[in-house]
Amino acid sequence: MFKNAVRAARPAVQAARSSMKPSTSSLRLFSTSVRAQSGPPPPQLYGTGAKPGTVPTDIEQATGLERLQLLGELEGINVFDDSPLDSSRLGTKASPVLVPSFEAERLVGCTGVPADSHDVLWFNLEKDKIGRCVECGSVYALDFQGEEDHGAHHH
Repeated sequence: MFKNAVRAARPAVQAARSSMKPSTSSLRLFSTSVRAQSGPPPPQLYGTGAKPGTVPTDIEQATGLERLQLLGELEGINVFDDSPLDSSRLGTKASPVLVPSFEAERLVGCTGVPADSHDVLWFNLEKDKIGRCVECGSVYALDFQGEEDHGAHHH
């Protein structure tokens, strides 16, 4: 169900966008059609809502990323990787602790080496730069996994 929801995200958004646009002309420059599929349609990223007179459950009222996360939990998949970083070693300039990110910048919290040896110290980590904890000296580097021009869309 989760994989189908992820696959369904793009067509669902496109369908929602097209349904919100009023048609100003009967002439269409671009033609769109629903993709042919076999079997039942994939679950959508917006909930069905509650039946009249009832209180909706989380899965019935959730939409977007929240619904994606709930569907992932039902399948046993952690959609948002919130596992801690490797704190078994001290990061060095030659071998920094890599922080995975789809963004060119990420907020990192260091608790020391070994873990919990000092209070959490937060700092920004940027692509192509290293970051160093001022308390323990551990070095961190961003493992950028996103698109190169993705940052141009931020306002």
